[in-house]
Amino acid sequence: MRIKNVNGASLLSNFWNFFRRGRNDFLSRLVTMDETWLYHYDPEAKNNQWSGGTAAHPTPKKSECKNPLENFSPRFFWDQDGILLTDYLPKGQTINVAYYSSLLVQLKDILKEKRRGKVTKVVLFLHDNALAHQALATQKKLAYLGF
Repeated sequence: MRIKNVNGASLLSNFWNFFRRGRNDFLSRLVTMDETWLYHYDPEAKNNQWSGGTAAHPTPKKSECKNPLENFSPRFFWDQDGILLTDYLPKGQTINVAYYSSLLVQLKDILKEKRRGKVTKVVLFLHDNALAHQALATQKKLAYLGF
């Protein structure tokens, strides 16, 4: 399997070249990742209850709830056919080069397993410019894995 890492200055030109060859072919090669913050609230907690109004027509509080019970930041890796890998960072841990590199190893294994028909094509891997993604050790890991 050949995977091409396309971040930095060459991103646009590489994507444009693949896109010109064929829109469907471009989409079939693209693998990307993103992360988001999710918050968990207890709907029975006092600060989340309705206030004011009548029993029939309660007036809601602002939708912003304070003091979430828990928040977490999942990372999703996906392509045009769906989600390949979902990762939940353990509580108290931050994303660093070693952790992100381990995710890339998992991604490569999952691509081999789930996308066997695509292993002969160059895969365009897109990730954002977070520090752990741009670190020299991460770039070396991407090259070692064939990304």
